[in-house]
Amino acid sequence: MNYHLGILHLAHLLVSADGHISDEELAVLRQIQREEDMKEELVAAFVRKAEVTKEADLYSDGITYLNECSEGEKLCAFVHLYRLAEADSSIHVREVRFLLYGVKSTNVDFDDVMAAAKINVPEDISVPRCSDRMRKPLPGS
Repeated sequence: MNYHLGILHLAHLLVSADGHISDEELAVLRQIQREEDMKEELVAAFVRKAEVTKEADLYSDGITYLNECSEGEKLCAFVHLYRLAEADSSIHVREVRFLLYGVKSTNVDFDDVMAAAKINVPEDISVPRCSDRMRKPLPGS
C-alpha cells in the first residue's frame, strides 16, 4: 500500500505542477491506477486528503511512503511519474524540478529512471508496465 500511496501523492503534485491538468495527464493517471490495481477506495480516500492537505505535506508524505518501498518499487514509481510528466507533450520546469527532487529524496538514479522508461514502453499504452522483476529488491539493496 505504501507504493500506491507514494505514487498517488507524487502523481497528484506532478500533474498539478504547471497549474493545468490536461486530459492526457488524467488518462495516463487512470491507466497507472488500473495497471497497478489501485483500489477505488484508496484513490477516493487520497482525493479527499489531497483536497485539504498542503502541497509540502503531500510531497513529504509521498516521499515517506516511497522510502518505505523496495528499490525496484521506487524505480517503478518514478518510471510512472516520468511518463506522466511526458503525457501532455510538454514538461514544465516545475515538473522537472519535482522529479529531480523526488529521485534525490528517495536515492533513485534519474538515469536509471530514463533507461527503465525507455525499455518498458508498450506500444499500445502510454505508461510502462512495471514487471514483477522491477518490483523485487535489486541485487545489493
